[in-house]
Amino acid sequence: MMIMGTENRVQKQSQPIGMEHLLTARQMASFITDGYLHVENLVPDELNKLVDEEQRSGRVKQRGYWQQSEYIQQVFDLPQVKGIIRSLVGDYPVYDHSALHIVQPKHLKAQEWHADSIINTRKYGFDIQAFYFAHDAPDEMGPTLVLPGSHLRRVNTSSIGRYKNIIGQKRMVSRAGTMFFVHEGIWHCAQPNHTDHTRYVFKLRLRPSQEQRGLFNTEGYRDEEVANIIYRGYELWQGNEGRLDHVARAKLWRYVTGDDTIDVSFEGALSRMNIPL
Repeated sequence: MMIMGTENRVQKQSQPIGMEHLLTARQMASFITDGYLHVENLVPDELNKLVDEEQRSGRVKQRGYWQQSEYIQQVFDLPQVKGIIRSLVGDYPVYDHSALHIVQPKHLKAQEWHADSIINTRKYGFDIQAFYFAHDAPDEMGPTLVLPGSHLRRVNTSSIGRYKNIIGQKRMVSRAGTMFFVHEGIWHCAQPNHTDHTRYVFKLRLRPSQEQRGLFNTEGYRDEEVANIIYRGYELWQGNEGRLDHVARAKLWRYVTGDDTIDVSFEGALSRMNIPL
């Protein structure tokens, strides 16, 4: 897996990633359904403290943090982090951009709903964004708000900015050491910080340089409990188009499993209509 600077080159994985660090079929099914994975206790406390102190020191720039910080490189060099990234975008992902996002104390204006850079000509392939909290981010601090399942509704950046609260939205309330990994299409926005403390979150965007098929631990991907995660129903906000979202979800599941015969679509639509990828 690469970890590189602003040059869009790809570097090979220095050491193989153990199967125990890859996403399970259940975790991947949750990612395909919700559009994100929220993983707690991923980064050790001692490394969190080093990153947090560095972020608060003012020694690093928001846009150059990835290139400047040895500590943030150590975070993404952890086997458990590498395993998740490998499961989603493969062994050779390419750096797209990164930023250290800062929300000042008592900043009470929310960011508008948006999706990042949704100019994507790929049919099923997707970039990911990894968000890392080095400190606790409780609800009152305004951690990032996401809308589960919205990654299947491609929108043009802030074209959804006119919306305010949407049923089913979820704040990524986090403890120090939490990371969440999102599909590029997820609708999200920063929230007001009602505390007396500055909120920091580091974001890294990666794109794949290979097909994203069968990259995770596929053991049990045909099990009923895994299928039920994909088939569990709809988000209330999806409304009348929920069934269309369900079929899109089933197609994406076919893609990431590498199995063009698996069908977890509404009423078995993919099989009934013999729909290829």
